[in-house]
Amino acid sequence: MSQTYIELLRRALDEELSLDPAVHLLGEDVAAGGAFGVTKGLAQKHGARRVRNTPISEAAIAGLATGAALCGLRPVLEIMFIDFATLALDCLVNQSAKYRYMSGGQLAVPMVVRTQAGAAGGAAAQHSQSLESWFIHVPGLVVVAPSSPVEAYGLLKRSIRLGDPVLFIEHKRLYALREELPANLPLPDIGRARVARAGCDVTVITYSAMVGSALEAADIVAGQGLSAEVIDLRTLTPLDMQTVAASVMKTHRVVIAHEAVRNGGVGAEIAARLAGELFDELDAPITRVGCRFAPIPFAPELERAVLPGTADIVRAVQAACA
Repeated sequence: MSQTYIELLRRALDEELSLDPAVHLLGEDVAAGGAFGVTKGLAQKHGARRVRNTPISEAAIAGLATGAALCGLRPVLEIMFIDFATLALDCLVNQSAKYRYMSGGQLAVPMVVRTQAGAAGGAAAQHSQSLESWFIHVPGLVVVAPSSPVEAYGLLKRSIRLGDPVLFIEHKRLYALREELPANLPLPDIGRARVARAGCDVTVITYSAMVGSALEAADIVAGQGLSAEVIDLRTLTPLDMQTVAASVMKTHRVVIAHEAVRNGGVGAEIAARLAGELFDELDAPITRVGCRFAPIPFAPELERAVLPGTADIVRAVQAACA
């Protein structure tokens, strides 16, 4: 039976709460289900001590979770929108990410920060951003961005068990997607990308909701005689450059796509690495697809105008292969 992205996230949390008494959920309204209903019913099943509402203070939530993690718990906190992770930056960047290094490995912060990112229709400039590139700049933080319900299930379970602070970014547009969870499916490794579609003419590197757009684009260009290989990064820190490099050495052309603005984005980092390490393998300039450098508008027509999509990837692939 198929389940939605939200339902598989809830299933992952439920299973980890049942398996490990150190797992606790924290956040604004999480006992009532959270802003998007991911944690609905978990407080009733596991108790209010383990699924705990917090005040409306992202800084306080992050500080509480970091302290709890240092004391032996495995907190999973929810920050309703990645836009508001800005309020928790001091703790995440200067505390959570630094303890293992500053203690010489004696201390660890095994916590997961669940947050929602991306534009999903009419949420406007303060609730629609993709800010993942801010966090890949911080040594000590792991950044995960799943692209489908099944991927979200496996990566969330793996993140909870990891033992280091993880920023787990859920794209709001994916919440209604449905997939059937295969039996005995191995959990994906943190830091390991996957080949979402094999191809030989061009490599499309992407993550989160843009994986679906890249797969749609690959179907379209296949009708034009072009074979696109789609790489789903899964984790943005650490980056699996080995899988990326293997694909680029096969196709010799690269398109990098993400919903975040191109300026200073994940795509810029990957492009720089590829240009520095695999320059002789490239038969065409690296092409980046991203959001226009503008706040996300409220009006649906304007939102669609600034966001990248399938058509943008198709044009980028065609240009790379021209």
